[in-house]
Amino acid sequence: MIARTLLLALSLFAVSPAPAQTPPERPSVVPLWPSGAPGSEARRREPEQAKDYWVKNVHNPSLTVFPADPRHANGASILVIPGGGHRILVWTTEGVNVARALNRMGITVFVLKYRLANEEGSRYTVEGDAAGDARRAVRWVRAHAADYDLDPSRIGVMGFSAGGELVSLIADNPDPGISPLPDPIDRVSARPDFQILVFPGPRAASAQAVKAAPPAFLVAGSRDECCAEPTVALYEQLRKAGVSAELHMYADSGHAFNLDESNRISIIHWPDRLHDWLLDGGWLDDRSRRQAEPPGTNTGKRR
Repeated sequence: MIARTLLLALSLFAVSPAPAQTPPERPSVVPLWPSGAPGSEARRREPEQAKDYWVKNVHNPSLTVFPADPRHANGASILVIPGGGHRILVWTTEGVNVARALNRMGITVFVLKYRLANEEGSRYTVEGDAAGDARRAVRWVRAHAADYDLDPSRIGVMGFSAGGELVSLIADNPDPGISPLPDPIDRVSARPDFQILVFPGPRAASAQAVKAAPPAFLVAGSRDECCAEPTVALYEQLRKAGVSAELHMYADSGHAFNLDESNRISIIHWPDRLHDWLLDGGWLDDRSRRQAEPPGTNTGKRR
């Protein structure tokens, strides 16, 4: 039985698709601002630096789009925000691999490259520039939902470590707003419909608007010296505020367990728990099913 379930998990979340599957569509890249991010316009043509698993020197924030296979796309989308301590972006295991895994659930994925506040010589800030990039990304996806055949009311955000901090900053805190509004996208809501925080960093524990927060899924390792405590703290804030939230803390596990980086059975299966949560919340219901159900049928979703 264990061997069979392990094979099921690995088949769903393997990094490389099986030979019999249709090759994934080549991802496209779109800039968040046509003329460059506010305050970074002069540097937007500087090349990014990438090596092995990471990317840095991001001055022109962008989204890399991983469309779901049209044969089983369900209209849901998730903005994935990689971690890296705001010094680098962990682009492979917390970006591309995650996108491919979520694609297998029928979800279209947008992986964010955001400005890095802790990179050497950086003048950016986490709360201002990086969180501003994340809010702009949600707005961009919602504004372009029809272009990708997506439901604008089923847009989630998923962040790892430092990326989890950005998820909380935009989902569990007030939107500072934009004044003046330079283009129509900035008039679109930046509030995600659901949030997924994977070993989020300390900034996640200081949420200021939890009563209005969207439903949340949180996961971390119990021995994570960085991020176990803020994960539990944010969960408690959400729970006490009456927000629908689910928490998974894995025994004897530290930081940065990604999809293919553990030999513990429980860690291998944490994405299965995420899939369950997405199904229970109705986030993976395709439009035809949602339209066929009478109002109020989907009681699993908290809005």
